[in-house]
Amino acid sequence: MANVFKKVIPMLDRILIQRAEVKTTTAGGILLPEDSVPKEMQGVVVAVGPGARNPDGAGHLPLAVKEGDRVLLPKYGGTKVEMDDKREYVLFRESDILAKLE
Repeated sequence: MANVFKKVIPMLDRILIQRAEVKTTTAGGILLPEDSVPKEMQGVVVAVGPGARNPDGAGHLPLAVKEGDRVLLPKYGGTKVEMDDKREYVLFRESDILAKLE
C-alpha cells in the first residue's frame, strides 16, 4: 500500500482519504447492486499535505489530522482519484472533513 502513495503528496491543506469498503451483501447473504448501496461516510487518511499557508506567507499551518486517522466524511464532495490498486480514494480539503473518529 505504501508503494502506491510515494508518488502522491497532496498540496497545501488537502488530504487523501481511502473510503471504507461498502457492504454489498446483507446478513442473509443477499447481494445488493452497487447503485442501491449508499456511500460509506467514513475513511482512513492515507496522505496529508503540508497545510495551508500562514497569512503572512511564510510557513504552513499544521493540519488537525495525520496519516492513519479515521475520519467522518461528507456525503458529497471531494475529488475522486484513481490509483494502481483500484481502490476508491478521494481528495478533500481539511475544512471539508466533518470529524475525527477515535
